[in-house]
Amino acid sequence: MKDLSRTLTLLSCLFFAGCASLPAGNADVLPPQSQYDAIIADSSGSLLTVNQLAEALAPADVVVIGEYHGHHGAHLLEALIQSTLYRKRPQQVLSMEQFTLTDQPELDRYLSGETGEEELIADTGAWSNYKASYRPLIEFSRRNNVPVIAANAPAKIVRCIGREGEAYLEQLDSDLLKQLPEDRFLDTPGYRDKFFAALEDNHGADEGEDKNSSRIENSYKAQLLRDNTMADQVVTALRENPGHQVIHLNGTFHSENRLGMVAVLEKRRPELEVAVVSPVFWGPEDDFNSLLEEHRDRGDFLYFLQPLPEKYKDSDRQHEAIMQQFHNAGSLVCD
Repeated sequence: MKDLSRTLTLLSCLFFAGCASLPAGNADVLPPQSQYDAIIADSSGSLLTVNQLAEALAPADVVVIGEYHGHHGAHLLEALIQSTLYRKRPQQVLSMEQFTLTDQPELDRYLSGETGEEELIADTGAWSNYKASYRPLIEFSRRNNVPVIAANAPAKIVRCIGREGEAYLEQLDSDLLKQLPEDRFLDTPGYRDKFFAALEDNHGADEGEDKNSSRIENSYKAQLLRDNTMADQVVTALRENPGHQVIHLNGTFHSENRLGMVAVLEKRRPELEVAVVSPVFWGPEDDFNSLLEEHRDRGDFLYFLQPLPEKYKDSDRQHEAIMQQFHNAGSLVCD
């Protein structure tokens, strides 16, 4: 009877409340059952439906949603949050890491009906997972006249700063330079340590390489440019759309623990109410309460997802793929 009651409640929740999780006591929390599922909780561990999450997010000036790029559960939840928040605060702006400053004219042309989707994808160099992951957000915005902000720094500038350092900016056209934030490398405590630790975990340290080498420092400057540009675009969106709520999407590293883009935004506009929603992977051996205790500081609200599949089992093929990425990066001309 208990299982039947839970099943009926879940069905009602899914079909009538638009939710991604089932409220229950912590002892009864089940892990995500598919790649589309998201179990939502506040930082105290109370489970929330999407409607309840939207109710809690509604007063915020800015809602920052971190994602694992390419995870269906993250992208589904983003779309649900956008549409549910719109019912509560229809004066909405969508800000996206997935488009860059120079994409804004083409994005605006698409939103106004001047171009088709394939033209948008070609003209902006949209991410390869655009149709599966971001189309619902863009189409909701287009149908409801929600402004969409191309928030990221141009990819070539980011990559060339990563290679040559901030001196590369001296080569840029003055009009393009004006689009970047005035303080392009504003930093906040704790972010540098987190970035360097992640870099070492993901790629390993080259033997004998100094962590303070110019190559590593340039990579960090490139990261800061992304964060500062996104924060600057959110500030501009709020100024140009008074009374609107901005929903900003980025990879979780840019916002979790209120570092990166969020820390810069709060440093520039401390009066803003900023809510952070961050993802956490829930593996087969994980326990909800342990995950919550370990990751509760990642955001004001957490959503738990199944881990993504392992990319490689063959270490040689993985090494080959990494080397190919370095080769492709080496062909970039910074002039």
